[in-house]
Amino acid sequence: MIKLYGSASCNSCRKAQAWLEAQEVNFEARDIIINPLAQQDLADLLALTETGTEEIIATRSKVYHKFTIDFNELSLEELTEVITDNPGLLKRPIITDGVNLQIGYNEAELQQFVAEAEESKQSTEILYYWELEQESLV
Repeated sequence: MIKLYGSASCNSCRKAQAWLEAQEVNFEARDIIINPLAQQDLADLLALTETGTEEIIATRSKVYHKFTIDFNELSLEELTEVITDNPGLLKRPIITDGVNLQIGYNEAELQQFVAEAEESKQSTEILYYWELEQESLV
């Protein structure tokens, strides 16, 4: 299932949600300002990044400029705790299928992300049914 993490005040989040709805993509939206992510959810997202904190921390946000710490120096537990307490630190929207990650709204990139998510989902379903078939043969 595709998940869209954003906020109601974020224009890019609204655009991404509208695009997903227009394409009739099945997704779950969550306002991370009202309902912040748990530390484990953040750790899972960080594991999907290619560049770590650089990819998901909004360095131009007002919240970010309140801190004098180097986010790259924090342990995973410390980092997820700070973000959980300050969800405005995250770039938005964050879109994931649990395997891939899309940060920000770019229609072409979002279209490719959805196509890859659908392809991955179909491959997983095929593997699942193949395994069931193999079990029934035993």
